[in-house]
This record gives sequence, C-alpha cells and structure tokens, in this order.
Amino acid sequence: PLEMSAKKPVPFLRQVIPVRKKVQRDPRFDDLSGEYKPEIFMKTYSFLDSIKQQEKEMVQKQLKKCRNMEQKEKLQRLLNRMKQQEQAQKKQQKLRERELSLKRQQRELAKQGKKPFFLKKSEKRKLELAEKYAELKRSGKLESFLNKKRKRNAIKDQRHLPSQKNL
Repeated sequence: PLEMSAKKPVPFLRQVIPVRKKVQRDPRFDDLSGEYKPEIFMKTYSFLDSIKQQEKEMVQKQLKKCRNMEQKEKLQRLLNRMKQQEQAQKKQQKLRERELSLKRQQRELAKQGKKPFFLKKSEKRKLELAEKYAELKRSGKLESFLNKKRKRNAIKDQRHLPSQKNL
C-alpha cells in the first residue's frame, strides 16, 4: 500500500491506480497533422466557394425583400463582410500566383546555369504597387485614387504644422 503523510489529511477519494490524463492536441500546431500547403487547401475546399456564392445571393434577395430597417442594416453589414472576404481571398490568390511565377522563373534560370536572384521585400512591394496602379489605370479610377491620397497626405501634413494657438 501507498504510504501517506500523517501531517496532511487523507483525501476523501484516494487515487489507488493513477489515471492516465488524456492529452489534447491542437491540429493547427501539431506535426502529426502534416504541413499546411495553401494550394492543396484551396483545391480541397474549393466547393466552399460555390456555397458562399449561393449564400451571398440569398442574402441579397433577403435584403431586397426586407422592410425592417434594423434587419436591413444587419443584412447589409453581412453582405459587405462577405464581399470583403471574397476580395481578400482574390487578393491572396493573386499574391500566391505571383510568387509561384517568380519561383518558376528562378527555377528556369537555375536550369540554364544562372545564379538565382531573389527579390527583397521592398522590391516585391514596389512591384505590387506598380501592378495596383496599372489596374487602377485600366479601370479608370486612378485619378480619384490619387486625389484621395493627396487629401490624406495634406491632412497629415497639417497635423504636423504648428497651430495658430501655439504661436
């Protein structure tokens, strides 16, 4: 039998056989779950896109039918969130495709015997910005975008200038 100290009181339910504690594991951080590859994930769960599209259409129909202002506002927020998620997903997909194309180019250069050249983060950002400007120019929204940017910068500059009160 297990010897117990006389100085502390004996517990009501004494553990005779130690029970093995169940180990909980989080599949996001566990090696047993495998490595996360976004391309495979997107292919596996591509059916969700069609479901999301159906839900979006359903919300739009509800929004047209709805008369209650509070409910209408709620549906509008939901619709906006769905659109934003969709845009974010497209943006992420474009970024992934761009990186894959750069990797392919580097592999081709390596096969030809040339030394691979990897872009810095700042250079990648510049390329992304140039692509964004080209896209805005194609859609005809470049001028309005630049005007907004100028206004924002003007407001920032005004904040840094000393005010009349301080003089």
